[in-house]
Amino acid sequence: MATNRSTDLTKGGLVQGLGLIDSTTLVMGSMIGSGIFIVAADISRQVNSPGLLLLTWLITAALTLAAALSYGELAAAMPHAGGQYVYLREAFGPMWGFLYGWTLFLVIQTGTIAAVAVAFAKYTGVFMPWVSAERYLVGSGRVGLTTQELLAIAVVMLLSWSNTRGVRTGAAVQNVFTFAKVAALVGLISFGLLVGRNAAALQTNFTNFWRNSGWNFDTIRLVGVAMVGALFSSDAWNNVTFTAGEVRNPKRNLPLSLGLGVLLVSALYIACNLVYLNVLPLPSIQHAAEDRVATEAVRAFSPVAVQLMAAAIMISTFGCNNGLILAGARVSYAMAKDGLFFQKAAEVDPVHHTPRFALLLQCAWTVLLILSGSYSDLLDYVIFAALLFYILTIAGLFVLRRTQPDLERPYRVFGYPVLPAAYIVAAALIAVLLLMYKTRYAGRGLAIVILGLPVYFIWTRKAQASLTGSSREAEV
Repeated sequence: MATNRSTDLTKGGLVQGLGLIDSTTLVMGSMIGSGIFIVAADISRQVNSPGLLLLTWLITAALTLAAALSYGELAAAMPHAGGQYVYLREAFGPMWGFLYGWTLFLVIQTGTIAAVAVAFAKYTGVFMPWVSAERYLVGSGRVGLTTQELLAIAVVMLLSWSNTRGVRTGAAVQNVFTFAKVAALVGLISFGLLVGRNAAALQTNFTNFWRNSGWNFDTIRLVGVAMVGALFSSDAWNNVTFTAGEVRNPKRNLPLSLGLGVLLVSALYIACNLVYLNVLPLPSIQHAAEDRVATEAVRAFSPVAVQLMAAAIMISTFGCNNGLILAGARVSYAMAKDGLFFQKAAEVDPVHHTPRFALLLQCAWTVLLILSGSYSDLLDYVIFAALLFYILTIAGLFVLRRTQPDLERPYRVFGYPVLPAAYIVAAALIAVLLLMYKTRYAGRGLAIVILGLPVYFIWTRKAQASLTGSSREAEV
């Protein structure tokens, strides 16, 4: 099997510099971006029910935790750089690993980095009004450069550079900003539940709590389609698997960090939505200015609170992007080690032991997405594709149990086979609902994945030609 090939990613020159706290903060920090402060508005508009709003987050938490526990078995058994890419490669072959890595580099990781960087710049505008999507430095429209885009680009470049300085540098930044953003969320929750409770909101939201809930297929459809925002806000927990080759005692720390990180963030997210329902009537959540529900929740109490919330979101997005940048480049590195990406991306900086070129390439593509202004559209398209890869990876758990029964598994997923099977069924139902009711976005997401097929065959042909040429030279 591929685990014995010469491209075994545990021998790639990376160093094991991440402990349990580091890997847990990477899970949490990558998950918590700007979504939890915003997406409740769109979800509540779709479900039009306080009960269904909360149910959407509860189901998302259950699904995400089930997936994380399932990935824990794969991560402990194959603690190599590249994580999910490696699991798909081992279970289904290199083509499926490539299609995931292709979609991740093209849209999922870089598009998310771009969107989060722009969110950081947007909230910076609260303190510096000249940072704006309306203030152009060059040109206009999508062929122009705004001050908001310039700041977003600067943040991506800064964090990409800092992550070339060593995994410990990236981990230190991640730890500081994750602790800060968790403290900010705990502050929001404490304020909302203990001080900011609004009698009018309580009366409006908790009387007829399950309104518009017919408990039929229409309810399933509403919640399933509305989960896009909650799933996006809870995404990127798998990023720690990309850095598996740099985690100390990975057979213990990877499953633990996945379970602990997802559990803690899910609890914070559910508590935040309880705060929104305690402070704001449902119509105010649905129609919050620019969907900034968290800002709206604190607005009634003090103008200073609005600024504090903006600062908290800046901290959150900055830390989130650090984790995404650190982890994402490891997949390109792993693909390059297998000859499925630019070979230079497989090189490790001899001084700092980081995949420097992979980080710089990821940075360059992200900057292009920011300049194009297309990242948010691409993210809408790719949520469906990302869900498919989660389903496929967890299906790989069953495949590997059968095809590699002797593979060392220091951790075996709790509740196997029921828990991973339940995730596959539930996630497949959501995917079908997205295909039925958000056909445009789901179809285009699928198209992005399929576009990787000819690229894969071109790349493998090129790699084979290169190997053939090298063999002939050796014979001569």
